[in-house]
Amino acid sequence: MTVVRNDHNQMMESQDSLLLQAAQMCPANVRTEEAGIGVADVLDYLKHDEWEMALLLLEDVGDAHPQPAEFWSLLAEAARQMWLHKDVAWCEWRASEARVGAVLAELCLARREDGGRALPVPPGHVLKPLWDVGLRAPGGDPLFCIAGLWIEGRDPLEPGGCSSVRLAPFTFEHWRHFKPGDVVTMHEGQPPVGTARIIELISPVAGTS
Repeated sequence: MTVVRNDHNQMMESQDSLLLQAAQMCPANVRTEEAGIGVADVLDYLKHDEWEMALLLLEDVGDAHPQPAEFWSLLAEAARQMWLHKDVAWCEWRASEARVGAVLAELCLARREDGGRALPVPPGHVLKPLWDVGLRAPGGDPLFCIAGLWIEGRDPLEPGGCSSVRLAPFTFEHWRHFKPGDVVTMHEGQPPVGTARIIELISPVAGTS
């Protein structure tokens, strides 16, 4: 007897397979700091077909232990099949971080009246601004570097406001000399439109292609 599976069942099995592959990439002894969640908990949710919860737990596990871009790409594809657009964007961003490295910082935007942006920056990743990281041309002019900007939290960052952010440099080597507490300026022209105080540098994940 031939059993015909419908598209919905095939999609569910695909999600299960993607999340299972991601879970199998994580060390079995890794646990999140706050809730103590580990791979065994993820597998239990998968066994009960709780795909969205398994996805969220895997995102937390990925925070507890650096994972390669392939891990985050699996999560992004699973989220895409579940129509979880915010999770797709987040996991794709984390895949980029794993490939190129990341800079965690506190960004304060200049006020409009001081030459800052006219519009707020929405949460998530929408900008690839220029940053003054100390490089100089032979004539002394600054050589700006591009780094993608991710605004953390749910609220837009208003001109004159501050927020925790993640930066994905196009060239991580240009940022390696920074240490926590150092300051870089954000540019969309002149004058600077923001100032970011470095919190942490996260190197690209070994083994990521």
